[in-house]
Amino acid sequence: MADTLAGPVPESPDSLPEFPMPRQARCPFDPPPALKDLQEKAPLTKVRLWDGSEPWLVTKYADQRALLGDPRVSADTDSPGYPTKASPEGGEGKLSFIMMDDPEHARLRRMVTAPFAIKRVEALRPAVQKIVDDLIDAMLGRPGPVDLVEEFALPIPSLVICELLGVPYDDHAFFQDNTKTMVHRDATPEQRGRASREVAGYLATLIGKRLAEPRDDLLSGIAGRVTAGEIDHRQATEMALLLLIAGHETTANMIALGTLALLQNPDQLALLRESDDPKFVAGAVEELLRYLHITHLGRRRAVTEDIEIGGRLVRAGEGVIMANEIANRDPEVFPDPDRLDLTRDARRHVAFGFGVHQCLGQPLARMELQVVYGTLYKRIPTLELACALEDVRFKNDAFIYGVHELPVSW
Repeated sequence: MADTLAGPVPESPDSLPEFPMPRQARCPFDPPPALKDLQEKAPLTKVRLWDGSEPWLVTKYADQRALLGDPRVSADTDSPGYPTKASPEGGEGKLSFIMMDDPEHARLRRMVTAPFAIKRVEALRPAVQKIVDDLIDAMLGRPGPVDLVEEFALPIPSLVICELLGVPYDDHAFFQDNTKTMVHRDATPEQRGRASREVAGYLATLIGKRLAEPRDDLLSGIAGRVTAGEIDHRQATEMALLLLIAGHETTANMIALGTLALLQNPDQLALLRESDDPKFVAGAVEELLRYLHITHLGRRRAVTEDIEIGGRLVRAGEGVIMANEIANRDPEVFPDPDRLDLTRDARRHVAFGFGVHQCLGQPLARMELQVVYGTLYKRIPTLELACALEDVRFKNDAFIYGVHELPVSW
């Protein structure tokens, strides 16, 4: 155990809680009760991972922000003490620059920053609005109930990221099926590795085509960096893979899960449905991102120098895991945090991280969610869940939380 400056330490390794913790929450939108208990009683504590390693679990909002902004905390998976998610044969590896430190992280990230700048993203808003309206028209044109995941939540971010990257949408089923396997918690290491190789091979082929015949898309921009000698073909493929996965899996889950949360909170849904104020819609998106944070394996880092945090000394070579979903429920920052309140100023949430590694695509995700949440419930004001809440299958078996299907009618 590390030396401590304050607070209790488990007396033996046998007393350490396992991570990730089972959900088993009374409300399917709430973090596991065990995380709330730790936040109240032991906000910085050791946990045990699948491989027997014992990183620190960080549950307080302020402690997470401090660590995520500290240059002595490394995102590099090769750093001593880094808390791994899967066994070595699972092929976890580095997912491009998000698992690197500066200056290499900054160098690679800058190569794909421009398409996600706020002005560039806002220029896409009319196209996203058309996608959303067309999908709603298609749903209204058939008898209900329909699966909102399959008919609406998945196609929107898939169409957008395919258009942005230059990936043929006709191939969306291929990469959706494989990326589902890549983020499925119960998939075997061999299954995850095979799915990753399938998508990487597909993208490598597309990049090769863009090297020969550039177009006006992000893949061509990445291929241009290969031509210029700034990155090699493998790095270009890793970069494209990161953008493809991050560009549709998280947003799709937020669309469906956010809709379900609003249907379970009709007073808040009414506020959103009745408002024509874009600022209110934008604020509602921030509150839903806070309330529903969907990545539940934590932001993982390794400490490279001794750091005092939360009254404890975390030593160089130890790992830390930031349980981001419980940080967004910290009552010291968000009063009455377990209540969905669309009038709340939730902009300080850590759904997109903090510091140099905060999510590159957050302007795009925000814009897509604003269009969806600002349109769907106005266009279909009688939208309702077409099954009992207890019959909804939640993704307790995946790295990214959401619902497998969402039957709705109107």
